[in-house]
Amino acid sequence: MKEFKKFLIRGNVLEIAVGLIMATYFGAIVKSFVNDILMPPIGILLGGVDFSEMKLVLQEAVAETAAGAGDATAEVAIAYGVFINTIITFVIVAFAIFMVVKSYNHLKEKMEKKEAEAPAAPPAPSKEEVLLTEIRDLLKK
Repeated sequence: MKEFKKFLIRGNVLEIAVGLIMATYFGAIVKSFVNDILMPPIGILLGGVDFSEMKLVLQEAVAETAAGAGDATAEVAIAYGVFINTIITFVIVAFAIFMVVKSYNHLKEKMEKKEAEAPAAPPAPSKEEVLLTEIRDLLKK
């Protein structure tokens, strides 16, 4: 239980929660970008195709025989247009994450290079050297 409290107090849970919320809304923004901004012009270029409406109907919907009869059946279809939109959304999100990771790695390499270039402090003198220095200083007096 102490370890769990320590984990909570360190702030890792809060950082994870913030990251999850940001990722969720980033995904929603990209999905909206693909569905509402990117796909309509592509559909027009392809002859007025609406990708979200593209589907392969396996079974047509059947309307009720009489009002309130409850014998209607819904359409059964493979919505491959929605699948295409999802693939495009995934590619955009993956590219954005790639760019973030690439930038992070670049900054990390830069920081490591600066640390490597910084001159290392000279090693501390050994006990023998310290003793010899003290003897020399005493002899000078």
